[in-house]
This record gives sequence, C-alpha cells and structure tokens, in this order.
Amino acid sequence: MSAIGLRTPVAPASGLRGPVRVLLRQHRRALWVAGALLVLGVAVVVGLRIWVAVASSAERCADGDTTRCGDGSYLPTYARTASEVYLASGGTAVLLLAGLVGVFVAGPLIARELESGTFRLAWAQSASPAQWLAARLALPAALATAGMTVLVLVYRWGWSGIRSNPQASGLSWFQSGIHPALGPTAVAYALLAVAVGALCAVVVRRTVLSMSLTALVLGTVMLGFGKRRYDLWPTVRALGGDYPSGDAWYTESGMLTASGKELYWKDCILAGSPESFTGCLRNRGGITGFVDYHPASHFWPLQLVETGILLVLAAAAVALAFRVLRRRHG
Repeated sequence: MSAIGLRTPVAPASGLRGPVRVLLRQHRRALWVAGALLVLGVAVVVGLRIWVAVASSAERCADGDTTRCGDGSYLPTYARTASEVYLASGGTAVLLLAGLVGVFVAGPLIARELESGTFRLAWAQSASPAQWLAARLALPAALATAGMTVLVLVYRWGWSGIRSNPQASGLSWFQSGIHPALGPTAVAYALLAVAVGALCAVVVRRTVLSMSLTALVLGTVMLGFGKRRYDLWPTVRALGGDYPSGDAWYTESGMLTASGKELYWKDCILAGSPESFTGCLRNRGGITGFVDYHPASHFWPLQLVETGILLVLAAAAVALAFRVLRRRHG
C-alpha cells in the first residue's frame, strides 16, 4: 500500500472555524486597516500624555500655569491646551469608529456577497446559511469588542491625566464628545453597529443601500442618546441656592411657585421677556430656585443603563437578521 493511501483524510473545520478562517483571508486588508487605526488611536493618546509631561517643565504652578502663580492670569502650555482639544473629541471618534464597523459589516462583509450571489458557494459546501451569517457576526463582534476595550482603557488613562488639572476645560465626564469613550458604552455601540449592519444587509441585499441605511440608523441612535442621555437616570434636585460644586451635570433650572409648580428659565426666553431671568420667574409666581443635576456619582448608572439598552437593541437586530435569513433561504 502506498504512503498516500495511508494518509488520514483531514476533516473539514466544524462549526464556525471554517467560515471564520475564510473571512480572515478574504478581508485581511480591512483587518490591517482596522489594526492600524487602533494603533493610531492608542499612539495619539499616549503621545499627548508624553507631550504634556515634557512641556510641564515650563509650568510654574500646580495648576499648569506658566505665568506667576496667584496673579489672576492663567496661561497653560500649548501642549496642555492642544491635548484638551483633542481629548474632548474622544467620544465622537469612538462613535465614528463604531459606525465604520457597521458600514463594513453591512456592505463588503454581507450585502456584497448576497448581491453578487457568491454566498451560494459557501452554502453549497459545509456552511449552512445560519453558520454563514453567524461567522459574519462573530468575527467583527469579537474584534470590535477587543479593539474598543483597548481604546476605552487607553482613553480613560489619557483623559484622567489631563482632567486632573483643576484648570482643564471641556473635559467633563458628561459631555457628548467624551462620555461614550469612558466606559462599556463604547463596546455596546460597536456591537449594535455589527448587528444593525447585518440586519440591513440581509433585508436590503444591496451593498450601497445597506451601507447607507446602516449609517442612517446608527447616526439616528447615536444622536438620540446624545440628546436625551440625561433622562436615562433620575436627577438630583437642589433648592434655594444650595447648588452642588464640582463636576456636576446641570440639566434643568428654574423656580418653584408656592403650590410647587415648576417654572423653567426657558419659559422666560420663549416669552421674550426683557427682564432678568430671576425677575421674570418671580413675576410668574416663582419663590424658590431649583436646579436639577447629575452628580459625578451618576456616571456609572448612566453608562450601564445606556449600555443595557444598546445591547438589547443589538440582540433584537441579530435575532431579526437570522429570522429574515431563515425565511428567505431556509
């Protein structure tokens, strides 16, 4: 018997290993680009921290002032001001990266194969339609989770170092350009992007239209949370001028009437009153001032509630994508 006849045949890869391996080969250039973006993001944050540390030799005061301490003027180094400007957009950058992940999943990863018909080759071999779609969800989800986790940890490190300066501006934890990059919300947005991209692809089955629809859906969700994030957790109310100090997120203010009715400062703006806000509110019956706000301790509740909602939406999109695929292809 020949040596060839004694060889044991190699069994095909089971489960998702085979389709995932094929995806890694097909889209290795996109993976290299994604890795380069990850390295670039980490390098920018690390570089900013190093730049600020090197430039600190020109600072004469504990608050980063380069002029005489206590003279009423404050002039930071260019490294510190530039770092504050760049880091203030970290959350926006994370959302854009999540959007790119969703658009890639919707277009080149799924819809292009459905549009061209190349999916039939994979289905004719060892992969079922469910395995085919599962591989196209599992791979980007795993890579996006790992990448976003690294970015969040590095960004928090860079942000906390610059934010520790008492004179730092534009780096509050609640700002829409920062908050998404400080916790698990970033990972949740990436997973939602993968799920929405897959759903749009199997529904539309056209590359450009799927990518456009994914961008529209994700943009709407991101904008909606950015506008209404403060409603995700009950605020704290301070009365009578006993307002909080520190890094609090003020959401509403006004005055209360004798009956407890709330009068908001925007009521006077809409009325076009030429009086001061306080005078206008008192003329309307206001007696005691109030402020609704989120203290810094609300950071994690807000993060976790938003993350939970996003994960529920992602799970629903994934379930619907499999249902649509099963209905059309069995």
